[in-house]
Amino acid sequence: MAEQLPVVSLFSGAGGLDLAVERVDGEPLAGDDPGSGLLRVSVATDYNESALRTLKANFRDTSTLTGDIRNVSTEQILASAGLRASEPVLVVGGPPCTPFSKSGFWLEQKRESRDPNASLLDEYVRVVREARPEAFILENVQGLTYKTHKAQFERLLKALGELGYNPQWKVLLAADYGVPQLRRRVFVVGRRDGEKFEFPEPTHSGWSEHSRAFDTSKLPHVTAAEAFEGLPRLVRAADDEVVDGSYGELAAEVPPGQNYLWHTERYGGRNQFQWRSRYWTFLLRLDPNRPSTTLQAQPGPWVGPFHWENVLTTAGVERARRLRVNEMLRLMSFPDDFKIAGARADVQRQLGNAVPLELGKAVARALMTQLGYIDVAQRQLVVAG
Repeated sequence: MAEQLPVVSLFSGAGGLDLAVERVDGEPLAGDDPGSGLLRVSVATDYNESALRTLKANFRDTSTLTGDIRNVSTEQILASAGLRASEPVLVVGGPPCTPFSKSGFWLEQKRESRDPNASLLDEYVRVVREARPEAFILENVQGLTYKTHKAQFERLLKALGELGYNPQWKVLLAADYGVPQLRRRVFVVGRRDGEKFEFPEPTHSGWSEHSRAFDTSKLPHVTAAEAFEGLPRLVRAADDEVVDGSYGELAAEVPPGQNYLWHTERYGGRNQFQWRSRYWTFLLRLDPNRPSTTLQAQPGPWVGPFHWENVLTTAGVERARRLRVNEMLRLMSFPDDFKIAGARADVQRQLGNAVPLELGKAVARALMTQLGYIDVAQRQLVVAG
């Protein structure tokens, strides 16, 4: 095959975007299809050691750099990949999303968009400016587009625009691209030649928390039950999977698809909570007939989504259980053999912050098609002149 095209990955985390670009022309919804190898992540960066171990376990031919991006020069990044400016085809990455996430909004500095980590957006721009890739893909939480962060988002778009990349942005719902998860992320994509990027059309449709519309010309959303098909079913759970403690009994009584609101005066459970007094994810159970809600990166002990089936503890008591690693991989549309380093909390943090594979593939495939590297009509690679 032709020489692989180099990609620089920033804020790589578990490697969701990295996996997406390396499998860019693999069959949609075929997590085990590696594609032709058109793109290769030449260098990946992150400051978290668990994430770096995950990257090394799954991307053996990728050079990795650890450390605070603010202290890592673009020259170092390119040198690690054996590249010079203008040689990367893509720069991809998702700057840490904590400043823009709904989580932590009770902190004044986050509400006022003064989180120092927000400057990491500027570091992404810096690498694009100095590395001069043919195109870039930046991903973040939907909260980056909220009015609260308007100044930062507009500064980001202005800076990328001044580099000539004509950045386009859109909030995409992962479930609309075959991911069994109602996860919304914003993508910002730009091309060095200034041509406008066109986002991919959804392939799936179904109702979400914001809409009851359903496009029957598209495939239905993939449900959690469909995603879990073929995984082993265990009656008993490991100790760290059991939802127990103060709300263990209440969690076990919540029906599939419901949350703590089941235990208010308006529903059929116990009248334990005030209406809308907690976060939506509190005691939330998966609905097997719908996509999962967003997989949380740093959940508290009673924050779901939890599995819809109860399990028996060693004492023979029914309790709700947390999702297993193989289930979380399925909800992220990652391949079953993808390796995640670290303890359970590290695994969930990495996956909860990652880009779902099929969503990333859809965006990257559209970009590479529009750049002329993939001929969709003939389903073959086009040799760039």
